[in-house]
Amino acid sequence: MSTTAAVIGCGDVSSVHFGAIATVDDARLVAVCDADPGRLEAAVAAHGVPGYANHLDLLEKVRPDVVHVCTPHHLHASIAADCLERGINVIVEKPLAHTQEAGRRLIEAAERSPAKIAVCFQNRYNATSQAMRRMLDDGRLGQVLGASATVMWHRSGDYYRDRPWRGTWAEGGGGLMMNQAIHTVDLLQWLVGDVAKVEGRAATRSLGGVIEVEDTAEFAAEHESGARSVFYATLANAVNAPVTLDIITEAATLSLRGDLTVSYADGSVEVIPERVLETGGRSYWGVSHELLIKDFYATLDDPAPFWISPAEAAKSLRIVKEIYAQSYPELSERVG
Repeated sequence: MSTTAAVIGCGDVSSVHFGAIATVDDARLVAVCDADPGRLEAAVAAHGVPGYANHLDLLEKVRPDVVHVCTPHHLHASIAADCLERGINVIVEKPLAHTQEAGRRLIEAAERSPAKIAVCFQNRYNATSQAMRRMLDDGRLGQVLGASATVMWHRSGDYYRDRPWRGTWAEGGGGLMMNQAIHTVDLLQWLVGDVAKVEGRAATRSLGGVIEVEDTAEFAAEHESGARSVFYATLANAVNAPVTLDIITEAATLSLRGDLTVSYADGSVEVIPERVLETGGRSYWGVSHELLIKDFYATLDDPAPFWISPAEAAKSLRIVKEIYAQSYPELSERVG
């Protein structure tokens, strides 16, 4: 018996979800949904399935086994909760929600529901991320002393004019940190450990005439382990440079620059290559959407929650929102 799937939100990132569904054994796309008539018409024509302008109509009339939520950020939590309340499994794109309150409501909905939910922090499935996690867990590298990360990317005004929600507090929930850098924030806290304290600043350096949210941010974080990490991200760079992540331990330095280079204290060096992008989409989305989605479908019958749960995804959201609270105290109700 096949597992039926639907995609809600047929914008840019939906392409990787459509591609991944096609690779899952026994999964079958049965419906699409988008409030934009043009995008909905294009998705119906491309995939040959019924289309709906309202997600509640889709849920009631089709009742798929799995829903993929690929909408603007402010709709993530409410649509995912609607699925969970109907016992429908859901995969929701990052971030968890556009505000912490909406995120808390989704966590509560997940706790009440028999259905499963995953949040798309797919870079945890990268070959390099998995290798770093294993090395840090098995104890051979000793204590983590500290870490640093950068996201040096470029976005033009046209990127925001094409999808105006991206540049707003009300619908995007933030800018660079919510829409681009949150993946690296997630990796940093997942690999180094839960963050006990964070201090930082967000600002708009190059797109002030186009967006109301930030395009640049930095922070220093104290982890519960005692390690400290530092972070810098911007959309004012000339190009989309590779994300960097360096973790310094007692016995080695792990340096991520696409591939992972491990430089050991004894002078030896190990290089672990990253996989090549297979699923459709943009290279900066990472290479592992397909792996996360396949893993979710494969574990649908497992009673345990999916490992990248709303509660887990809330950790990076909390860090981002704390930076906003420190940077925009006069906007506390808007930055959420």
